[in-house]
Amino acid sequence: MNSSYIKFLDDITKHDVPFAGGKGANLGEMYRKGLPVPPAFVLTTKAYEEFLDKNKITSEIERRLRGINFENVEELEKNVSEIQQLIISSRIPANVREEILRGYRELCVRTGKNNLPVAVRSSATMEDLREASFAGQQLTILNVRGERELLSAVKRCWASVYTPRATAYRYRKGFGYKPIPTAVVVQKQIMSEKSGVGFTLHPTTGDREKVVIEAGFGQGEYIVSGSSTPDTYVIDKKTGKVVEKRISNKSYMLVASPEGGLKKVKLPNNYRSRQVLDEKELGELLKLALSLERYYNYPQDFEWAIQDGRIYLVQTRAVTVLPKEQKVTLEKDTPILSGLGASPGIGSGTVKVVLDVEKLSKVQKGDVLVTRMTTPDFVPAMIKAAGIVTDEGGMTSHAAIVSRELGVPCIVGTKEATSLLKDGEKVTVDGSRGLVFRGELKIREKKEEIEESVLKLKTKTKVYMNLGVPEKIYEYERIPFDGIGLMRVEFIIASYVGEHPLHLIETGRERMFIERLAEGISLVAKKIHPRPVVVRFSDFKTNEYRELEGGEKFEEIEANPMIGWRGVSRYISEEYRKAFELEVKAIKKVRDEGCDNVWVMLPFVRTTWEVEKCLKILEEHGLERGNNFKVWIMAEVPSVVFLAEEFAELCDGFSIGSNDLTQLILGIDRDSTRLANLGYFDERDEAVKRAVKRLIDAAHSRGKTISICGQAPSVYPELTEFLVRSGIDSVSVNPDTVVKTRKLVYEVENSLGKKSPGHYNSN
Repeated sequence: MNSSYIKFLDDITKHDVPFAGGKGANLGEMYRKGLPVPPAFVLTTKAYEEFLDKNKITSEIERRLRGINFENVEELEKNVSEIQQLIISSRIPANVREEILRGYRELCVRTGKNNLPVAVRSSATMEDLREASFAGQQLTILNVRGERELLSAVKRCWASVYTPRATAYRYRKGFGYKPIPTAVVVQKQIMSEKSGVGFTLHPTTGDREKVVIEAGFGQGEYIVSGSSTPDTYVIDKKTGKVVEKRISNKSYMLVASPEGGLKKVKLPNNYRSRQVLDEKELGELLKLALSLERYYNYPQDFEWAIQDGRIYLVQTRAVTVLPKEQKVTLEKDTPILSGLGASPGIGSGTVKVVLDVEKLSKVQKGDVLVTRMTTPDFVPAMIKAAGIVTDEGGMTSHAAIVSRELGVPCIVGTKEATSLLKDGEKVTVDGSRGLVFRGELKIREKKEEIEESVLKLKTKTKVYMNLGVPEKIYEYERIPFDGIGLMRVEFIIASYVGEHPLHLIETGRERMFIERLAEGISLVAKKIHPRPVVVRFSDFKTNEYRELEGGEKFEEIEANPMIGWRGVSRYISEEYRKAFELEVKAIKKVRDEGCDNVWVMLPFVRTTWEVEKCLKILEEHGLERGNNFKVWIMAEVPSVVFLAEEFAELCDGFSIGSNDLTQLILGIDRDSTRLANLGYFDERDEAVKRAVKRLIDAAHSRGKTISICGQAPSVYPELTEFLVRSGIDSVSVNPDTVVKTRKLVYEVENSLGKKSPGHYNSN
């Protein structure tokens, strides 16, 4: 019974974030792969947009967001509270309401239970991403019983996008003021006897050979929020042995109430100091952790629950901040308090003890926040803190996850911070070792000095950065990159526009598309001028375009969209050309406004004749190669490698898309878990490396620059070394690997000395 408003998990994949949100897309992907995910359906972002549109409240939300002073907690709370009330007091359109109830009744049928209790979870399109997990920022309502309660819970989830905590968090992470496309997951409620969270690496030390599991009795809300200190188990991946164990004293647990919601109950005395998980359960959770990391090929933070002896997976997301090596040390070593080091780094400041969320305004920039535990409501104060110390919580609590994302030193589970530390005293927080010292202690080696040493490294091979979210450029301005080697416009289209370009043309709203796309590109180009920004024209596939509003009318259903109607073949077609011209006009607008550092890149190029046609479209709109306007071609299809000399006559440079190039050279679906697990998909394969070397040599023989912007150099340092030794002109990597890549490039170039291959580097 899937519709544009309702999708069940068996029809959702990890690529469906635009309509299912981060949480919904991840749950769908895991469910389809046979992992133990409780059945659910997703109320899509289109339903939320219909709700906003029918109630005519979008412009009011944006107006209020733009007027907020985010340093003023009271002002923030007042404005977002009014936005929340506006959403909660508005009616769900009748057509959307009926779809929600139909979905719920179908879920009851599928599970074989009438009046099924459900968990209702918000799933924003900017949630559970690698760049930002938004841990706890939106709402989850457990044990919802009845259709009326379900409809109310849906609106509360929509409204939770605009709580003070979520709004401040998005502002800090650079996501702007536009309404956030939001989905809602409605999932069978697991009546947990035990529950908890896990990391597929050690979240504080970054040790990838360890899995960390935290567990408690009952529902897991206390653990995720940090309201209680869970049992902690550190497991060695290779041996499967528990190498570290901390059993906490547990007084209460949360259980599902027959009337709905959760209730707090006292644990019997003989359970309070009992170990939550036995050896068999730990072994099963280790297997689950390893399978998740293997599948996603990236460290995961996941939530689990046990009912009737069976483990269920209720959420997974990428670990958004990988711990970095800490080289700073203190001159003095006399701690007054200790706990679990949850977010690395050292910070000093004035203690502000907050026992009531109403008192958060007392925390000023540079203070040390001390509290029993943080909840998402604390985020506005956490943003300003020099350090955070809590009585309760584990390494996977709200305080720990958010502190790591914000880069704030944090210690959790101290048991006595709020009673031992006093308002007004000066302390130093060492989040790496989990220690608090009295006074503002001097640091022998400051982080800024380390960064300065990297900034001074000069390399012949340019180190560019990949970028998706325009506002994130403010967060990355200190990173020593030479330019943006890949700026994806898909994020802007999906999040700022949200509608199919042809649908906008049909409804006479082309200007909106051009303005929003130009706004995002201009923000980045102005910030880093005169360094170049290589903007890749949109590379949605047909299945992804169909999910944009109005897309179903204009997109066919392809058997294999990965090698279907995408890239330049789409731009030059009669059906899509006018939509492509909107992107071209946005680029022209940005350059006319002084951003002459903006270049463009053509994705998924197959033939020379299609490039010639595409260049003519650019020229017709005043974008002709020359005068510091460059056109690059993405080398993703083997034909570009074989005919590199011919393609070089039509462009100013190449950029290797390693994912697609590997896929097409080795004949492997890059989304195939089976083949990936067997080691088939590997950008370091000799066939791929030979193709890359041939492309580098061919580009230089025609005086053209060549770069790489695929995922591979961000993951495999040995491939970066191969590229530098082969003479590549630039590598474009993810923000978190720029510093490491610059150091590596510098070392490789130094080792080559006079043997260094010739670079073209006209950019």
